[in-house]
Amino acid sequence: MGLLENTLVLGAIIAAIFIFGTLILFSRWYKKATQGQALIRTGVGGLKVSFNGMLVVPVLHRLEVMDISLKSFTLERMEKEGLICKDNMRADIKVTFFIKVNQKEEAVKTVAQSIGTARASDRELLIQLFDAKFSEALKTVGKRFDFEELYSERNKFKSAMLEEIGEELNGYFLEGAAIDYLEQTKIQHLNPENILDSQGIRKITELTAEQHKKTNQLQRDEEKEITRQNVEAKETVLDLERQLADKEANQRKDVSSIKARTQSEIEK
Repeated sequence: MGLLENTLVLGAIIAAIFIFGTLILFSRWYKKATQGQALIRTGVGGLKVSFNGMLVVPVLHRLEVMDISLKSFTLERMEKEGLICKDNMRADIKVTFFIKVNQKEEAVKTVAQSIGTARASDRELLIQLFDAKFSEALKTVGKRFDFEELYSERNKFKSAMLEEIGEELNGYFLEGAAIDYLEQTKIQHLNPENILDSQGIRKITELTAEQHKKTNQLQRDEEKEITRQNVEAKETVLDLERQLADKEANQRKDVSSIKARTQSEIEK
């Protein structure tokens, strides 16, 4: 009976040590992902992806961490490289794009296998990957809008550009974009020997001349209105002065008549 009890106690101790050791190993081998990270495990069991946590056993597995947080980069089309609009006017524009690795297992696997985990969200790499595609979309959509329409309907332009690019980009996801700067390219940066720029120069010149005419006409109209108001004010003042003079003359006449009657009565 004593031997059995000793055996049970020993077994319980061994089991407790085993469980405790397992828990320690599990706590050390279990890796958790933080916000904006994806865990990628390779080795026994193949490539596995988790956005929460997973068990990584030394020797059997290798763990890599991919940054999948939102990143941004800006495309600029300025001066001689300004965006050509439908009416061949150029626009200086800066657009910031917001992009990240799509939070899906297949997307993370695609990026990991094609680019690697370390540089997946490197800003310079993102520019290399998407500059040409985004620039082409910018040019394509820009040719659908006259400059004035582009300037006044930025949201419409932005929506059309995002639709042109699409959301799925080989494992990446385009979250959105923001137009940070948009102005007409100054005429001194245009090339008159370029047929598109020459048309833009002509339109800018025509619009500028027309605006000058309108501005001049408004100024002349304003001067006329001021003069008319001054004339009306002067006429009103003169009319009031004439009415006052008439009243004073009538009053003097009445006073003279009263004096004359009074004097006549006295003499009688």
